[in-house]
Amino acid sequence: EETMAWSDSVDTLLANKDGLAAFRTFLKSEFSEENVEFWLACEDFKKTKSSIKIASKAQKIYSDFIQADAPKEINIDFHTKTHISQNISEPTLSCFDDAQRLIYSLMAKDSFPRFLRSEAYKELVK
Repeated sequence: EETMAWSDSVDTLLANKDGLAAFRTFLKSEFSEENVEFWLACEDFKKTKSSIKIASKAQKIYSDFIQADAPKEINIDFHTKTHISQNISEPTLSCFDDAQRLIYSLMAKDSFPRFLRSEAYKELVK
C-alpha cells in the first residue's frame, strides 16, 4: 500500500525513506542518480544556519554538481549555470533554487514516470 502511494507524486516518493532508496537505485541503473543527489544536497543546504557552513556547503555543491567537468555534473542550461557561477563567491540559501527547480522538473516529468513503469517498481508493488 505504501509502495503504491509513491505513484501519487514525486514529492510522496522523495519524502519516503524507502521510496527514495528505490528511486535512487533506479536512477543509478539509468546513470542519472546525480539528479536526486543534487536535489537532496539542495534540500540539506537550505536548512543550513551557520554562514560559514553556507559558504562551504555551497562550494561543495558547486564543485560536485555545477562546475564544468564536475564529478556528478547535472544537466542544466547555460544561463542557470552562469548565474550560479557568478554568485557562488557570496552564496545565499536560495542560490541553487533555479537549478533545483529544473532538476526536480526533470525528475518529475522524465525519471519518475519511467520509474513507475519499471520492473523494479512493479516488483515492489507486488
